Amino acid sequence: MIYLWLKAGHIIFVIFWMAGLFMLPRYFVYHQEAAVGSAEEAVWLDRERKLLKIILNPALVVVWVLGVALATTLHVWGNGWLIAKLLLVLGLSGYHGFLAGYHQKLARGDRTLTGKQLRLLNEVPGVAAALIVILVVLRPF
Repeated sequence: MIYLWLKAGHIIFVIFWMAGLFMLPRYFVYHQEAAVGSAEEAVWLDRERKLLKIILNPALVVVWVLGVALATTLHVWGNGWLIAKLLLVLGLSGYHGFLAGYHQKLARGDRTLTGKQLRLLNEVPGVAAALIVILVVLRPF
């Protein structure tokens, strides 16, 4: 029964995390369209900060904790599909860190990415999620 609760919690928090990973780059696109120092920019900074603090960061921690608990419960640490999944989740965690860092850059007024680049970055979590689901469901190796 503990396995089912761990699995349900893991899936729930993955959904929260992924939703935030899709939203934050879109927020950045709108943020960059606002004038530096404007009231609109302040609103976007606040939204980004809240998304990171209330949803993204806690979800990331819970996803990792429950994921490790699941892998331990299932005794699958040596399986190739899990190693591949972990590499993808590490990549998504790095992407999360990159987004948090870009939020800090925007807060300082540094706009180093274009709207087009941010829109392309928005595809990263979708591709990673598709690959992770394939690995978990099909367990190809």
